[in-house]
Amino acid sequence: MNKQTTIKALSAIVMSLTVAIGASAAYAHSGETHKKATANTPISTDEHAFGKQGDPKKATRTISIDMADTMRFGRADITVKEGETIKFVVTNKGKMMHEMVIGTMDELKAHGELMKKHPGMEHDEPYMSHVSPGKKEEMVWQFTKAGEFYYACLIPGHFEAGMVGKIKVTKG
Repeated sequence: MNKQTTIKALSAIVMSLTVAIGASAAYAHSGETHKKATANTPISTDEHAFGKQGDPKKATRTISIDMADTMRFGRADITVKEGETIKFVVTNKGKMMHEMVIGTMDELKAHGELMKKHPGMEHDEPYMSHVSPGKKEEMVWQFTKAGEFYYACLIPGHFEAGMVGKIKVTKG
């Protein structure tokens, strides 16, 4: 293995372990109502490869994302500028639970595998929206780095059926 392949492999392992450690707590509340952050909840300063939680007051635009039982998002591709803060309005137009999770492809695949082991797992990270049928949620995200990222529904079988979209972040 070359150095870059080794680094990617180690990153995937670290992500898998991070998700696994948090899974037991998330899985434990699968029967409860999912609680989203309120206006009084502090904005996370955690930086990810694909950005950080955005301040709703600084959102530069709103992008609506519909989810359907056809295992597709209403928009398969999004382009944003580096530094841009986007308010996503995520609407579930289906009759089953769907979610929108932003990440790198490797992170989404690793988390998807964990979801297969814990199918009732819910999320409360700022880059995840778990949306009940007929409902909508908002998610605000700032894309701090240029690159190609993704969003997917990681409910078992949905990602594999093609419920994934691409986010292209261009240099500001």
